Amino acid sequence: MTIAIVSPARRGTVNGNAVTARRWARLLRSLGHRVRLQEQYDGRSCDALIALHARRSAASAARFHRLYPERPLIVALTGTDLYHDIGRSAAARRSLELATRLVLLQPEGIRELPAHLRRKARAIIQSAAAPPHAVRPSASEDFRVLVLGNLRAVKDPFRAAMAARLLPEDSRITVLHAGRALEPRYEQRAHREMARNPRYRWLGEVSHARAQRLLAASRLLVVSSRSEGGANVVSEALAAGIPVLGSDIGGTRGVLGADYPGLYPTGDTRSLAGLLERAERDRAFYSVLRRWCRHLAPLVRPTQERKAWQRLIAEVHLKAHS
Repeated sequence: MTIAIVSPARRGTVNGNAVTARRWARLLRSLGHRVRLQEQYDGRSCDALIALHARRSAASAARFHRLYPERPLIVALTGTDLYHDIGRSAAARRSLELATRLVLLQPEGIRELPAHLRRKARAIIQSAAAPPHAVRPSASEDFRVLVLGNLRAVKDPFRAAMAARLLPEDSRITVLHAGRALEPRYEQRAHREMARNPRYRWLGEVSHARAQRLLAASRLLVVSSRSEGGANVVSEALAAGIPVLGSDIGGTRGVLGADYPGLYPTGDTRSLAGLLERAERDRAFYSVLRRWCRHLAPLVRPTQERKAWQRLIAEVHLKAHS
């Protein structure tokens, strides 16, 4: 098949949607399909369209459906569209109605959909490859905690930094944060935070390869988002064997499990600080987190995601020709 993938992320960026679109393109090509990546659907003929983000790709989804109403339209709900837009945006809701299939990045998200649409929803957890070379977290005096994500409101980007301020003086925790500041005010705040918080260091935007190296050399990943469709960084942490501390939101619970012991109430700085201190000082607790995440690692193997897409493409192809 010839498949177009529409992603609203600008080419060359390293945000979640861009990483997801490029990975899906590689995966579908490995299955023998011809794939082109676009920011917007340009009207060229293709056998199927995959649109990331129900609202931001709504015009592309509508155009494809208008031109080729019998061909498969797959809409992937990647985050804010699932937990925010479909309740407020008519364009996002229309994308759901037009879609042949809906892809969610973790199974809990299906509950957010209108009941009549759930039958066409499929959960495909994002995969991640283990680091090419085993890198153990640093055995130095620092207990490195990593935050990976662009600086924007939905990511609650300074929660780990604020939690680190509450730690005891003898704590060895340092917080590294890699991600682009999407507005000048976030860059300014990051610099202010570094000036007054010796435990925090903002690295700015880094390449995906460097992000993987930073992750592999860390003791913990903190995912503090207020909303996520299914964070790719969680999959990468599982693949790398790095435990996660995360805000208690559907996008994180849907991958790690509702009973995962490393979840904290969203936006609760003191609770996150307590988990950070416990992970640093309580070896048994840290071991529980690490074993839990290692147990989940098979969920994010590339072969699993590849099989899921193979089944889905076969399903929509059969439907289109039935």
